[in-house]
Amino acid sequence: MSKVEEFEGLRPLLFSIAYRILGSVGEAEDAVQETWLRFDGSATRPTSTKAFLSTTVTRISIDVLRSARMRREAYVGPWFPEPLLSDPYQDPARAVELADSVSMAALLLLERLSPLERAVFVLRDVFAFGFDEVAAAVGRSESACRQLLVRARRHMEAGRPRFEADRQERQKLATRFFDALRNGEVDGLQELLAADVRLVGDGGGKAPQLAKAVMGAENVARVLGTLLPWLIRINVSFTPHEVNGQPGAIFRDRDGRVLHVLALDVRDGQVQTIRVVLNPDKIDHIGPVADAWAIDREVKQARRHGLGNGADRRTQG
Repeated sequence: MSKVEEFEGLRPLLFSIAYRILGSVGEAEDAVQETWLRFDGSATRPTSTKAFLSTTVTRISIDVLRSARMRREAYVGPWFPEPLLSDPYQDPARAVELADSVSMAALLLLERLSPLERAVFVLRDVFAFGFDEVAAAVGRSESACRQLLVRARRHMEAGRPRFEADRQERQKLATRFFDALRNGEVDGLQELLAADVRLVGDGGGKAPQLAKAVMGAENVARVLGTLLPWLIRINVSFTPHEVNGQPGAIFRDRDGRVLHVLALDVRDGQVQTIRVVLNPDKIDHIGPVADAWAIDREVKQARRHGLGNGADRRTQG
């Protein structure tokens, strides 16, 4: 087997490791590419290609994360991971761990860990690497890795999200949510929201967004149920799509460019959190990005002039 074939066979695993450590699609892809360059430039073939590549991508990701921490501390507004529409790595034996670990809620919890804790947790608890493999990957002793894992688990367990276990039930609720959203049914939306639901946006100062989080079922339902029809009237559409392993949707302008990505946390038969990623830098891997500022101006103008009464309120779905 050639180097290229070996690498491509492991690429999904490498990306999935890097994404969970970094929370960024672009940075994960760059880490994987750098891993390939080091592998291709190596004069000798490693005894275990998987071990070599996993170690390399982990160490690169740790270095990137350390430098990214400073940028994230200066980030404008809430910081969310870049939306992941599909996880390239599949392992039926660890399907639950893989799905839970890639959710936005879980990735935000991982942000509380140190880079080493995060890497150890991802390798051990998500991908079931042996402690000898984890130790080699992060350059620490097995004993030190066990201590890092204990601290990481303590932080994760304190706030670990518990998602709707029944995938079919979760999808049914999401379908009802998006149907109510499409039709601007405030009461219908409110029925599906937890009493303490939160609506939060990540624009990074580069897109219009809510000044602060919207809290409570009544407030969130009213904001969504009144804003969405106006977006539809200027030909913004949305398509339900899984986002980070949870129900979500991609919103596009009239030309099909990505406006924002919405992700739901569903638990106990209700929507607990709604996260909207608007920062154009975080959604450009999905496709060409819309001019969110222009759309914001168009919506405000339409509302001022009362345009769109009786307009077609259908969207793509």
